Amino acid sequence: MGRAYRVRDIAVQAGLSESTVDRVLNGRAGVSVRARRQVEQAVLDLDRQQSQIRLGGRTYVFDLVMQAPSRFSGAVRSALEGELPGLRPAVIRARFALDEKASAAAMVETLERVRRRGSQGVILKAPDEPEVVEAVDRLVAAGIPVVTLATDLPTSRRTAYVGIDNRAAGATAAYFVSQWLGDAPGNILVTLSRETFRGEEEREMGFRSSLRRLAPGRVLVELNDTDGLDTTMHGLALEALSADPTITAVYSIGGGNRAIVDAFTALDRPYRAFIAHDLDPDNLALLRSGDLTLVLHHDLPTDLRRAAQCLLDPGQASTTTPSNIHPITPFNLPGSGVG
Repeated sequence: MGRAYRVRDIAVQAGLSESTVDRVLNGRAGVSVRARRQVEQAVLDLDRQQSQIRLGGRTYVFDLVMQAPSRFSGAVRSALEGELPGLRPAVIRARFALDEKASAAAMVETLERVRRRGSQGVILKAPDEPEVVEAVDRLVAAGIPVVTLATDLPTSRRTAYVGIDNRAAGATAAYFVSQWLGDAPGNILVTLSRETFRGEEEREMGFRSSLRRLAPGRVLVELNDTDGLDTTMHGLALEALSADPTITAVYSIGGGNRAIVDAFTALDRPYRAFIAHDLDPDNLALLRSGDLTLVLHHDLPTDLRRAAQCLLDPGQASTTTPSNIHPITPFNLPGSGVG
């Protein structure tokens, strides 16, 4: 394990001391299970980033820290690693702290660990909690710039926000839903992973305010605190659908879409429209099967490239603009023609 890399490279990637990494590589005692796992993961990360390792010159190390379902954090991770070689002449490596259910306290602990070991920048998706904002401010005070991704921490000292205009995305979803439902009766299920994610809150606000104008008689049934996970979502969706037999459309802000589809199927209930966010593997499959009507998608590689550029040159952060929102249907799937 790790014999192709210098101990120093593995130590930087793992966020551990060189002596600890050396003990792990040589199978010596006195090393925690957690440290061994960090070294193993660091070697896997270095394998994926070999093109960056081979380059000479100064190396920047960025940290990607996210609370999100693995289907989304995995897509972000792949997009970032895909963009790293194109950021030359800078040589950039990435470390990852990805968690599906991190509490605010756990997120603060992760950010503090990044601050203590040092970093050239952090790309962050985190809930808008006071203690998280304070942890971000401590990073910036320590000279570590922070770019928020997909959901913002506007009261923090972060360098920039990269992602879509979430309020506009919610308004766009409201427009499509109102067009598809027309005058047909029925309520709308709106699902969020956590209301403390500012981006999700803004999507919900944009959706609600626009729907009030476009279809003032519609009732919204909201599900929250699902973490966007299928295991959590399925039971909550079943309960909501059973309690309200008039639900005929879904705006999924936070994910767990396969579980929602399964809940409709279990109750033998049709629906007229289902709008989701992000073209991850689950949503791609659900679009192809016709279970999703529309996905509001944006170009993750472009977002990650812009985030890295903001970390490399914080002065350009003031010029960042929201990412474009692309409505994707089963008939315009990227790279595949008709789905």
